[in-house]
Amino acid sequence: MAIVQDWLPLSHDNYNFLLFWWSLFPLFASLQWIISFGGMGKSSIANSMFNIPGKIGWLTMEVPGASVLLYTFKTLAAEHGHTDLPWQNKVLAGLFVIHYSYRAVIFPLIAPSMADLHVIVWASAVVFQVCNGACIGAWLAAYGPTSQAEWDAQGFTVFRFALGLALFYIGLTANYFSDEELREIRRAEQRRQERLRREGATQKDGGIKKHYELPNNGLFKYMLYPHYFFEWIEWAGFWIAGGLAFTPARVFLLNEITSMLPRAVRGAAWYREKFGADKVNKKWVIIPGVY
Repeated sequence: MAIVQDWLPLSHDNYNFLLFWWSLFPLFASLQWIISFGGMGKSSIANSMFNIPGKIGWLTMEVPGASVLLYTFKTLAAEHGHTDLPWQNKVLAGLFVIHYSYRAVIFPLIAPSMADLHVIVWASAVVFQVCNGACIGAWLAAYGPTSQAEWDAQGFTVFRFALGLALFYIGLTANYFSDEELREIRRAEQRRQERLRREGATQKDGGIKKHYELPNNGLFKYMLYPHYFFEWIEWAGFWIAGGLAFTPARVFLLNEITSMLPRAVRGAAWYREKFGADKVNKKWVIIPGVY
């Protein structure tokens, strides 16, 4: 049953329409180079009436991606009579859900604290997730290869698929452990504040909703934003597994890069100002050996 006729799930014409405009998203994301508004993380706006609590905001803005993909995958496949899609389609859908099971649900639940999100950031992320989930889900359910013969006709090889899976899991694992290093900074600060409370010290800031240090463990020894870089590796592997014809995955990867690169550049400047260029400039910002 369609939630919005011809749009959720997408008809073939609307899939092509949305995918065309979705591929132009980097033009919108490039505005970050000239607009300083952040609205989340280090650049969140304190005490704004338009803020959403960090954990609630993160979960509700990330969950729609996997939810829309799963709904589209099931509904559109049934509409087109694809009762038994190839294993490749199912594995790719599963990879997407695995990522967002961590990113959308586990990530905010295990975070010691998260800065508030401005509602503009939240709404933009929801739109991003819905568009992305709808396009990828539609390709996997009906508008990409839906039989083994069609996969073979697009040049499928087990080696390419295995390479893509390997890159996906390398990226996912490195992303998790990089996030864990950042979480440990918050946990350490939490332990420090609890110790001060036990010793009778007063607490002026009301907690650790925003606490930042220059991370130096794990991959952070070499990079400022390994969690960004390895998320790109993850989705590059996803695209490779699906093949060059997996256009929504390619568009997603480019949209991720153009969204996250300006934030990394701006974040590097913030780190230099706060911790000193002598410490920060010893590391790559986001692409090892390049920048």
